[in-house]
This record gives sequence, C-alpha cells and structure tokens, in this order.
Amino acid sequence: MKDLSPNKADLDPIEIASVDEIRNLQLERLKWSLRHAYENVPMYRQRFDEAGVHPDDLKELKDLAKFPFTYKNDLRENYPFGLFAVPREQIVRLHASSGTTGKPTVVGYTANDISMWADVLARSLRASGLRAGDTVHNAYGYGLFTGGLGAHYGIERLGATVVPMGGGQTEKQVGLIQDFTPDGIMVTPSYMLNILEGFHKAGLDPRESSLSVGVFGAEPWTNAMRKEVEDAFDMHAVDIYGLSEIIGPGVANECVETKDGLHIWEDHFYPEIINPATGEVVEDGEEGELVFTTLTKEGMPMIRYRTRDLTRLLPGSARSMRRMEKITGRSDDMIILRGVNVFPTQIEEQVMATGGLAPYFQIELYKSGRMDAMRVYVEANADAADSLSKTAAARMLTKHIKDMVGVSTEVIVGDPGEVARSQGKAVRVIDNRDKE
Repeated sequence: MKDLSPNKADLDPIEIASVDEIRNLQLERLKWSLRHAYENVPMYRQRFDEAGVHPDDLKELKDLAKFPFTYKNDLRENYPFGLFAVPREQIVRLHASSGTTGKPTVVGYTANDISMWADVLARSLRASGLRAGDTVHNAYGYGLFTGGLGAHYGIERLGATVVPMGGGQTEKQVGLIQDFTPDGIMVTPSYMLNILEGFHKAGLDPRESSLSVGVFGAEPWTNAMRKEVEDAFDMHAVDIYGLSEIIGPGVANECVETKDGLHIWEDHFYPEIINPATGEVVEDGEEGELVFTTLTKEGMPMIRYRTRDLTRLLPGSARSMRRMEKITGRSDDMIILRGVNVFPTQIEEQVMATGGLAPYFQIELYKSGRMDAMRVYVEANADAADSLSKTAAARMLTKHIKDMVGVSTEVIVGDPGEVARSQGKAVRVIDNRDKE
C-alpha cells in the first residue's frame, strides 16, 4: 500500500492546536450553541426551564452535564420542522431518515451549515489520505440519506473529482472503477464486499485496480473486515463516522497514518461518553454511550444528543483532538439472548476468522419453545462448497461463537451467493421472535 500520510502544512491549524486552545474554543462555541437553541427552539427552552438550567449556567465545559439530553424520538415528535432554530426560508436543504420504524427524522441545514459540513468532510478525506486532484468514486446512496450528498460536497471541497455513482448496480460500479481509475472510494463496508465480489465475477484482480484508499462508514464494521478489504485491494481502509442528527458523515475520521481510532472534529462537535443506564458522564477511556452537542450548527442545533453508539474516548494521536474507538455496536442494536449481550460485529469477527467462509452473514432470532434462539446464515467460499467442507465450517463457526460470545447458536452454511447482499447499509439481524 502507498504511504498516504499528509504533510502537516496541509492540515487545518486547529487539527494540531494545543488541547488548551481546543478547549477554549469549545467553551466559547458551546455557550453560543446553548443560547442559540434556548432562544430559538421552543422544545429546548421548555426542557432547559424544566431542568432548572439556563445557558448562562455554563461556566466550564463540565457544566454541560447539567443540561438535558435530546433523543431521536424528540425529532419524531417535532416532525417535520419543530426543531429548526432559524426561519424555514433560511433552510437551504432537508434530509431525512427512511422512517421505517415510525415518522422519519428530519434535519435542516442553512447555507453556513452546508459549508461547514463540506469543510469537515474534506478534512476527513484528507485525513484518509486523499488530496486535491484525486478522483473519488462515491457509492453512498444519494437522496434523503445524508451519505451521498454529504460525501459529494466534501469531495468537491477537497478539490477532488467526484464520480457520483450512488448505490447498487454492482457490475456498473466495477466497470466505472476500471474505466475512470479513481484513487479512492466512499461506500458502506458491507457494499464494498459486493464490489469485491463483482471484481471476481468479472475475472478482474482487485489488487490491480487504481484504488488506494476506501473511506467506509454508515454501519459498524470490524478490523477483521478492514484486513479482508485491504488485502484484497492492496488499499487503505479507513473509518468515517457521522449521523444525520449531528451533521451527516464527517463528524469523525481515522487518520490513514495511524488507523488507531477516529479523531472527532472537536471544533464543531463536542463529545461525551455516558453510562447508558444512568446517564452519568464517565471519564475518558471508559466505554459507554456516545453523546454529541453541536457547536456551530445554525439550522438545527443538537444539545446532548444520545447517539446509542457504544465506544470510548481516547487522547489525540495523529491530531490533537480526541479519538473515539471504532463503534462496537449500538445499545439499541444489541441482542440480549438468554441474558447474554451479543452485537452483530462480534458475529462478524467470528465469521471472518473461520476458514472456508465468505464474509457475508445474517442473523435470525426466533423462538425455540419459550426460549429465544439465534441462527446464523453464512455461505461457503467457492473453493470450499462441498458438503464436507461446509459441515466442518459450520462446526468451527459454532464453536467460535460459543467460545468468544458465550451463546450457543445454529449455523447454516449455504452455497456461494445464498446470503442476501446489501445495496447500502447491511441488514444484519432479522427478528422473528414475535412471529412464532
């Protein structure tokens, strides 16, 4: 793989500022954000008043813990525009979730918000090893999902050439990568496996492709998957983090020279880690639920938004700003199976560690009598698809899951291509417990 480490001269000065400079800037911007939310969003004024706090009560950063949380359901209850902090005519773009579990969550951006978003996304791409003049294949979905357009504007702000492909049409994706010779690709990690499969089906060696870096986000993924992709393409696989309620992709990003966690762009987003059960703030280094407060967002400020993502905060390394570990899972995606907490990423790690299996899986939860049970569907590699090899792989994966996760599960090894492929974010868990 190429050495893509950036020159310090290419970085924004704040990326390598002293911790004291960053904290002072955060305090100044946090005071503004709290007042902006309190004065312009009725829900925040009501919440603050009910909690007996006022923006003037913030004297130091730790005082933020006095203020109430914001939850995803608050966005649904204030659908569509109830959390906007500027007049509707100042909102230049709307994004929204799919709304598959209720009303969609709507977010709005002013022109300054869009510009800030492009800035932090460009910073993220630079940290990933991409530069002005490069070409970036953008396979995130366009539309109401923030991934496609967020990445698009960031690529352009970097000064790179964007290929606005979007999701799906895997054969065409492979063809365009061959024809346009992009330096980088932005895509969900699960769909990158589809593209890898597409290279193999086309009889192409992915290591001969032009890709030198992949920027993967929108779903949790493991270091085992990182190794799979890096080895397959001879490229760097770098993690990007974001969520639409805060801005979209570009809230945090790994640095290609270290890949030791995602640096949070703390000049725009203030992180906390809380105990998800009690809501109490925990010390840096302790695992818990990630909470964000926006520091510069005009259209729809978010105060102490509970992301449900589980991680921990670490000191800066390649940049001065704090890092967050790769997301291990979400508190609302956690499977509780007979008293044991199980995350899909744990299953992924064991699938990737089992010989003879392709890196595709899906978990089914179902009832066995009165007990919850789990079934894992995987598929054999083409060179290990005979019945003896599949039986051996099933036994090995069953043992790996039992040893490492602590639960017994049924493993079904199918033929190559049997596990459903994602066209964007992977659907890892099918819960049929209420259907039996």
